[in-house]
Amino acid sequence: MVDIGAGRTLHAVFAGPAHSDAPLVILEAGAFGFSADWAAVQDKLARRGLRSMAYDRAGLGFSRPGPEPRDGRAVTEDLERLLAHAGERGRWIFCGHSMAGLHARLFAARHPGKLVGVVLVDATTPEAMDSKAVSGFVEHFARASRLAAWGAGAGLFGPLSGTALGDFIGLDGAAGAEKRWAFAHAGHNHWAAREVESWADTARQGREAGPFDPRLPVAVVLAGAPGSAGGTGSFKAVQTAPARASWRGRVDHVAGASHATMLNDTFADAVIRAIEHVRDSREG
Repeated sequence: MVDIGAGRTLHAVFAGPAHSDAPLVILEAGAFGFSADWAAVQDKLARRGLRSMAYDRAGLGFSRPGPEPRDGRAVTEDLERLLAHAGERGRWIFCGHSMAGLHARLFAARHPGKLVGVVLVDATTPEAMDSKAVSGFVEHFARASRLAAWGAGAGLFGPLSGTALGDFIGLDGAAGAEKRWAFAHAGHNHWAAREVESWADTARQGREAGPFDPRLPVAVVLAGAPGSAGGTGSFKAVQTAPARASWRGRVDHVAGASHATMLNDTFADAVIRAIEHVRDSREG
């Protein structure tokens, strides 16, 4: 638990060598996600000598709630406070899954001199909201999130937490237990829903921050082979755009992976390769 000031604490999980010149990999989870989501990735990063930090955003997992709205600006400012109070002054690699692709743009714009690169794991972008299909999905997702928060508050999810619904990623050990706990936890679901309700505002903030500097290495990892049902189409083109705009971009399609299982032990190596690509590109 890291005290970030103003009587607030955020939960962070650090892994890897305590003393290293390697950049810190910041692992940002997607909607309804938290530090446990990254357990398999952190384990493999540590084995390769890379330091990483996964954390729980305000109100999620074990972190204390924060002031509303829970939009991208609030999330980014919390992350900055967390890094500062943890003594992490940069260099950083930002690795975001799903909705965290929106946060990546804000964070990169605010720390151009400290960021080594960005990895987007089956992530969305601010520009995706230009699509009626995506904006419509976000509206439906916000309504479903409110229902999920209500259901968790009413205790309806407890009996389901031990099923596959409690952990779509497929985590092992303590991380899997934490994921199933959060699935049924009223507070976690409430604050996760508040983030989803701010999705459109977060996307607007990301867009206003501007695109990534083309000199910044950007790697995109997508679930599904290029020729699969989920591997092509306009949304995939939007997802890969940041890598295509980067002078040191990389795109990797992972056959057999789904949006959630991208983070489990079976497919985590693809995320590791992307992280190593941006690290090595910057150093080169």
